[in-house]
Amino acid sequence: MVEKNHHPKGKSTPEQITRKLSILVEINQAVSRNLNLEDSLTASLQILAGSYNIKSGAVYLFDEDENGLNMVVSIGYKKEIAKVSYRPGEGLTGKIAETGKPIVVPQVSKEHLFLNRLSTLDPAVDKEQTFIGVPITLDYKVLGVLITNLPFNARRDYDSTKKFLTLVASALLQPIRFQHQIDIERQKLVDENIILKQQLQQEHSLNNVVGNSQEMREIFDMVFQVSTSNTTALVRGETGTGKELIAQAIHYNSPRKDKPFIRVNCAAIPENLIESEFFGYEKGAFTGAVSRKSGRFELANQGTIFLDEIGNLSPMTQTKLLRVLQEQEFERVGGTETLKVDVRVIAASNANLEELMKIGDFREDLYYRLNVFSLFLPPLRDRKTDLLLLADHFMIKYGRQQGKVVKRISTPAIDMLMRYHWPGNVRELENCIERAVLLCQDHVIHSYHLPPTLQTAESSNTIPHQSLADAVIFYEKELIQDALKSTKGNRAKAARLLDTTERIIGYKIKRYRIDTSRFRSPGL
Repeated sequence: MVEKNHHPKGKSTPEQITRKLSILVEINQAVSRNLNLEDSLTASLQILAGSYNIKSGAVYLFDEDENGLNMVVSIGYKKEIAKVSYRPGEGLTGKIAETGKPIVVPQVSKEHLFLNRLSTLDPAVDKEQTFIGVPITLDYKVLGVLITNLPFNARRDYDSTKKFLTLVASALLQPIRFQHQIDIERQKLVDENIILKQQLQQEHSLNNVVGNSQEMREIFDMVFQVSTSNTTALVRGETGTGKELIAQAIHYNSPRKDKPFIRVNCAAIPENLIESEFFGYEKGAFTGAVSRKSGRFELANQGTIFLDEIGNLSPMTQTKLLRVLQEQEFERVGGTETLKVDVRVIAASNANLEELMKIGDFREDLYYRLNVFSLFLPPLRDRKTDLLLLADHFMIKYGRQQGKVVKRISTPAIDMLMRYHWPGNVRELENCIERAVLLCQDHVIHSYHLPPTLQTAESSNTIPHQSLADAVIFYEKELIQDALKSTKGNRAKAARLLDTTERIIGYKIKRYRIDTSRFRSPGL
């Protein structure tokens, strides 16, 4: 059949122009009210059907590669016809998508519409209809096609109708572009989420846990064993030994690694709020509960919850926690609905739970329920072989953060670090190195960059209220030791490094009683 446009003489009357403008305004209002793209397009087609005598219509939106359909919205067509797969270049719709030009077929039989997959298959429909299809175009790219079927009318100005529907197609660009932007942002969030999860897994991998001592190797083996199961774990150790780091390593090396890891510091939550923090609350449960809130256990569903400082829980909270551990169920504060959860619990404490049990401050049944798989992290003073590895790790970490190139830690500074007893464990060491990197100016961390708490008479070989002469002697001794370390005990090279003579260096070594053998490489 030959496609042609019917152009009756005459122009649109003012009433027709007003009616078309009114329809466009109504369509614009409809797409502005509906945030959902499919609802916006359906509302627009319904307006055309009610105000412009459209018998049936559809909007086809294409995939990015234009080889398939992303969405089909229709009125007046049977579902199996409207949802039929789109093929590029096939039929009237395919030709519009391919050429980007409108097509008007003023007089088309019902049989022809069926062949072009546009028939309503409704016997009541007129035998002859008018097909008008216009592209939905943005920046010369066809995003979709708007098609309509009207009753055939030999007196209709189809060129005017085509122009009007082209304006309607332009109005439909607003919700399409809005949805496209939402899809871009959603995909961006999905991609960022995947990247963040990968970074978390890498960051909390055991390969990033610094430690080479026998004690830490045993901890690593235990973490590998417990990670593959859902067993409740109890991490023991002094403050600052890295209990949370081990808990994260267990979670991110477990089958639950893609699910939430929720941290709860039991010591930081007030007693009157801890139950609602654990289990959530219903609207109106207490003053200020203006809406329902999910608790930490609910948020951790299918993942892991880390209960730090578990020894600080009150006896009442311990009782309710025991039920969650045993039954995996609870009720929100102020609610009656029992919620089931699938949560793995990792608890941690720096307190002596056995002593707390003896005095009645910690439930015995809760202790045995938590202490299924116990890990004890040794204090830093008991694994001094890891201290230098940790110090170097923090030196590199904070050097990058502060944009500084810090190459090494001086020998006197190392001696000071090794002599200190580290009551704050790894956390205290990290803070010390961060401070030293901040003060460092010559790519080397010296002893005077370390906090005053480390610079005692015992650790720095100084005395209180030292004189200027003593301070100069100490500084000179440190420079010589540093040079000897750099030259592996070679006095001549150390002298050249300090721009002095070997005789003076020898004299100073003897005067300050510096043992040069400690700087020599083995076998020399």
